[in-house]
Amino acid sequence: MRLFEGDCLKINDGGAVVKSDVLRMGRLYDELAFLMPLISPPADYAEEAVHWRQTLRGLLGDGRHRILELGVGGGHNLSHLTSDFEATAVDLSEAMLELCRQLNPGVKLFQGDMRYVRLGEKFAAVLIHDAISYMLTEADLLATFHTAAAHLDKGGVLITGPDHTRETYSDPAIDSATHAEAGCQVTYFEYTFDPNPDDTTVETLLIYLIRSSDGLTIEHDRHITGLFSQQTWLHLLDEAGFSAEIRHFWLEDSQQPYDLFVGKLR
Repeated sequence: MRLFEGDCLKINDGGAVVKSDVLRMGRLYDELAFLMPLISPPADYAEEAVHWRQTLRGLLGDGRHRILELGVGGGHNLSHLTSDFEATAVDLSEAMLELCRQLNPGVKLFQGDMRYVRLGEKFAAVLIHDAISYMLTEADLLATFHTAAAHLDKGGVLITGPDHTRETYSDPAIDSATHAEAGCQVTYFEYTFDPNPDDTTVETLLIYLIRSSDGLTIEHDRHITGLFSQQTWLHLLDEAGFSAEIRHFWLEDSQQPYDLFVGKLR
């Protein structure tokens, strides 16, 4: 495997570059990546990260365990865990990896698709934050869970947290916020709806209003994400070799329930 572009690797289990034309991640993960720290500031992940850390500690015990995050994005959730764990991370987007590198300079980064990437290493735990939501089919989810299993020894831990399940999703889901930093202010409006309740996807439409010294710019974005029942999640985790459960939490900051799927590799 060849290191390049700031210790970032493009690999799959055959050593070749991984390309995916199926995942529809939206412009935010490419040409609009500069908006990510404003739209979704790392500080906003602090309360979530407490539950991830407590879950890891409860399952792994004390020590600076090695963890792998798949679909790390800008590394915002991970940034709250790196002081306690030795982290490696994977993402499909070069732009996201660059943001993660800036925020988490000590993390080893690889470029790859979470469904297929194989690093040839084992970790105490694999984490998949909300990037798991971009898995659109049961086959996508199962492939990702097999990737997690391939990077764990027996008894290793997988933690993942989708944005929604069938049981927690309400249609439509609407959100908006304004954040400012270094002379740039971004207001976003987010509208998630289910155009076809018979399939396993929902769509999110976004409008970004960007104000700077150059004036106001308006950008549009569209994301397609997966929506599955909790039983489907648990069934696929079991098929991939995990004994899994759902852990329910409550986020005070956002006043909403929060679910993590936690599995131990048999």
